[in-house]
Amino acid sequence: MDVGHGTAAATPALANVMSRDVLEEHSAMNTRFVTVARTADIKPGEFAAFDVEGVRIAVANANGRFFAIDDTCTHEQCSLTEEGTLDGTVVTCGCHGAQFDVTTGRVLAPPALEPVKSYPLRIEQGAVAIEI
Repeated sequence: MDVGHGTAAATPALANVMSRDVLEEHSAMNTRFVTVARTADIKPGEFAAFDVEGVRIAVANANGRFFAIDDTCTHEQCSLTEEGTLDGTVVTCGCHGAQFDVTTGRVLAPPALEPVKSYPLRIEQGAVAIEI
């Protein structure tokens, strides 16, 4: 998008577009993929937690499909991998029974009211890499 290179001043609307473009570019430059495991390390129906730059992230193998979410339940901050169970794409917190969809982080059952964060991931040559 050409935003008038060489102009001395931008209109407020153009300045907003330019700022948004710079922020999106900056945000895209700051994300990267971090390899945390091999696919063979997480069997179907299992999940495991990994510390990724100070954040504990759970990686679930839901029948051969891998997903990444925060490992901490939003209700009482229990570890989902240490206290919980995985059944298909549903993780149930072992502390109070809150349930989350591992594909999106969405709350499926209370007492949790807030979703857990989900993370994009990719599989390359058997390696599981999470986007941070």
